Amino acid sequence: MKFSLFIEAQTADGRPAAERQLFHDIVEQAELADALGYHAVWAVEHHGLYEYSHCSAPEVLLAFIAARTKTIRLGHGVTLSPGRYNHPIRIAERVASLDILSGGRMNWGSGKSSTRVEQEAFEVDKAELDSQWREALEMIPRMWRSEIFEHHGVHYDIPPMTVIPKPVQTPNPPAYIACSRPETIVAAGELGVGSLNFAGSTQAQLVDHVAQYRAAITRCPQPPRRVTNQFCCTPAAMVLENDREACAIGFRGARYHQEGLGHYFFSPVRSLGSPEFNTRPLSDDELDRTMAARADPEQPLSTIIGDPVAALESVRRFQEAGVDELIMVMQMGTVPHEAVMRSLRLFGEKVMARF
Repeated sequence: MKFSLFIEAQTADGRPAAERQLFHDIVEQAELADALGYHAVWAVEHHGLYEYSHCSAPEVLLAFIAARTKTIRLGHGVTLSPGRYNHPIRIAERVASLDILSGGRMNWGSGKSSTRVEQEAFEVDKAELDSQWREALEMIPRMWRSEIFEHHGVHYDIPPMTVIPKPVQTPNPPAYIACSRPETIVAAGELGVGSLNFAGSTQAQLVDHVAQYRAAITRCPQPPRRVTNQFCCTPAAMVLENDREACAIGFRGARYHQEGLGHYFFSPVRSLGSPEFNTRPLSDDELDRTMAARADPEQPLSTIIGDPVAALESVRRFQEAGVDELIMVMQMGTVPHEAVMRSLRLFGEKVMARF
């Protein structure tokens, strides 16, 4: 079991001063995670998702983190790969450059984005979104392993050229895709790439998803690029000595995060300005019900929130389901930086060390 961090650059205070502090806080969190032995720090790419995610240039953030850390891996979770967002050549060049500068620490995740805000801002043709993404996913690893790259496809027609630099990791850095539906989990396996999953299933459903992924991996035609057999989940996490304090802070942050997902990814309305997510503390009754639901097998296994004992139990349930890596969302809109730092340290010392 691997333990990593998921960075949205999320803030309930969108003012420029708070935004600037947020980026410095994230770097400090990554430095502590590196010192404690966490596996990786993953950064999203989103554009215009005000207060939900201010991480619009993950290659810059990850480069800065790379220079301030020694061993922690650096993950794109994910680069938006259809050409209107990022041309595949530019993705290959940036990831390879950072792989060199970090000493071979890059993980590359690829995705499409399903938000209207991003699709409309970048003038993405929705009818071509999936096929553009799949073509880019096939092209980029070939760019890394080919001395001379050439491609004549549906969306890209590239004459012979040298795509440089080449990454340190051969034949390519580990590749992953974002998976928000069961069919994309199967697609990840058949493509031979890691599966980056939102944590929103019951434990029984998660067992089934992992089994489908492992079965699909066996059908992968073993392409010349590196096969990445990794099933990852992104639970909200907050681990403090006091169970109730951890739940009060963590479930408030998780609610903010879920409202952001709903607002930008699933709402038919395209809004501007502050989305006014719920930032109020949970009432005592809400907190009691939420804490009790943690052990309910019929409820989604979507968090690692509580004291170290409760956190250990949640991690064991993910482990029993067959999850390879937990990419924990501690940096949430309403969670203070000092609480993230306390949680990182306590989880590293009293939970992660047990696995």
